[in-house]
Amino acid sequence: MSDILNKIIATKHQEVAAAQTARPMAVVEAEAAARPAPRDFVGAIRAKHRCGQPAIIAEIKKASPSKGVIRPDFRPADIARSYAAHGAACLSVLTDRQYFQGCPEYLQAARAACQLPVLRKDFMVDAYQVAEARAMDADCILLIAAALSLSQMQALEAQALGYGMAVLVEVHNGEELDAALRLNTPLLGINNRNLRTFDVTLDTTLGLLERIPADRIVVTESGIVKPEDVALMRQNKVETFLVGEAFMRAAEPGEELARLFG
Repeated sequence: MSDILNKIIATKHQEVAAAQTARPMAVVEAEAAARPAPRDFVGAIRAKHRCGQPAIIAEIKKASPSKGVIRPDFRPADIARSYAAHGAACLSVLTDRQYFQGCPEYLQAARAACQLPVLRKDFMVDAYQVAEARAMDADCILLIAAALSLSQMQALEAQALGYGMAVLVEVHNGEELDAALRLNTPLLGINNRNLRTFDVTLDTTLGLLERIPADRIVVTESGIVKPEDVALMRQNKVETFLVGEAFMRAAEPGEELARLFG
């Protein structure tokens, strides 16, 4: 695990402990149970595939640890509407405060502005965060294999599925892939960014493809910045993309989505 990931995970454990003191798990679970049913995240992706189109999980994030502030003029609801108008299948919204300058309110504002299902993009380490995700109306959670044991991932996945949410499990190498394939979720994210060096190469996705069963939906993440990147992935039968930074730097994120995938 990289130093930055270690730092983030340590912070998450501290945040969860503080949050449980402020709002006990029973309170958050009751809020989660009271929310309307989640939107169908996997279904939205498959609907695009049935039409022969790439499924784009369009990300809404203000900043990152490696790049600092990416989008100073940050209005999640406007960005969500722009993405929805230009063909996104789903949204991904950063809710981490300390490292990505996100918050739950950004997710809620983005989801309320459109009909797209929304992934809570955060670093899940505890059951409390899964209940919290459903309470804030998230439709999907992220599990990062580099940060969790197989048993932890299985427990968090079971909890999320119990709420009716989807799960995107993210891997970076073959060892993590082996663990991820023991989960039930069809959504398998491959992050092209090396968490130790922050270098990005699309070969990370391409190198793992032959090991992935046909019933899984491969989501390529990071490094999709030009139409040639999209074409390379589609030539290799990768039809689902999680893209954020390329859109966030554009004046009109949805228009950049349409240009990149046009």
